[in-house]
Amino acid sequence: MAAAAGGGGGGGADGGSSGEEDGGGPAGESRYLAACRACGVTPASGLLRRAPGPALSLRHRGLGPRGAKALALSLMVDTSVLTLDLSDNWLQGEGAAAIAEMLKENYYISAVDLSDNKLGLEGAKAFSAMLLENTTIVSLQLSGNEFDDHAAKYLADAIAANSKVEILDLSYNMFDDKAGEILGMAIAENIGLKELKISWNHFHSQGAAALAKGLGANTFLKVLDVSYNGFGNSGAAALGEALKANNVLEELNISNNRISVEGALHIAAGLKENKTLKRLNMTRNPIQSDGCCGVLKALQANSGTGIEILDLPKFQNHPDTSSISR
Repeated sequence: MAAAAGGGGGGGADGGSSGEEDGGGPAGESRYLAACRACGVTPASGLLRRAPGPALSLRHRGLGPRGAKALALSLMVDTSVLTLDLSDNWLQGEGAAAIAEMLKENYYISAVDLSDNKLGLEGAKAFSAMLLENTTIVSLQLSGNEFDDHAAKYLADAIAANSKVEILDLSYNMFDDKAGEILGMAIAENIGLKELKISWNHFHSQGAAALAKGLGANTFLKVLDVSYNGFGNSGAAALGEALKANNVLEELNISNNRISVEGALHIAAGLKENKTLKRLNMTRNPIQSDGCCGVLKALQANSGTGIEILDLPKFQNHPDTSSISR
């Protein structure tokens, strides 16, 4: 039954447009309804009531894999949708594969949000393959999709090869240290990403160090969020070295990473040489007043520092901070 729906869906979607590119409006709605009939799903009312425009948002609609297939068929030749938000729809790997196949054909959609969809390994494989072909997506949100170390291998291939995606969100996943090593190498090779969010994962000392090493070699990334991991002092040491080498990064969030005084001083050593970082968030780390003081002293000693916003944990006044100008 599923195979028949897939075959019928392809004919229904293409038949309405005779293979030609098509926009939204009545033609797009007709194409979507035909795809829903072919896939045996109820049409999403949010799409049918959608006002004309470049943004299509169907968040929290419970589309499921078959609903994703129907939508993908209808969008295959659509030229009106530029941003697609399907977050929290329980698409799973099967639905992700359908959307990925559509994005291999659709060269108009530039921003995609598939957060919280349980995409798993199958979804990672599908999107990795898509990113090796697609050249128009610049923003991709894939947070909360149960990606693990196995999925990281496929995603890393795409990160290393794709130079068009500028914003990538992989937060709230299940990456561990092995993923850190794999993704770190990919980050080092990437020549397109400007913003990477990879918070709320399970990177600890070894994986954190690998990610930091990748950052040190990257010459494009401007915003990095690795908050709510477990970098610890060894990860902080690697970040300190990366800050000495990196001359592009402007924003870094390392809050809640189990970094103590020792780690803060490693970060401080990097800040003493770095010229480009504008915003640094170190909150929710037990760096105490000695760590805070070390960071402030490093910035004071760096006449060329670019720091504009510095977020540190609350600390009691330290004797050495009295001479540090605000």
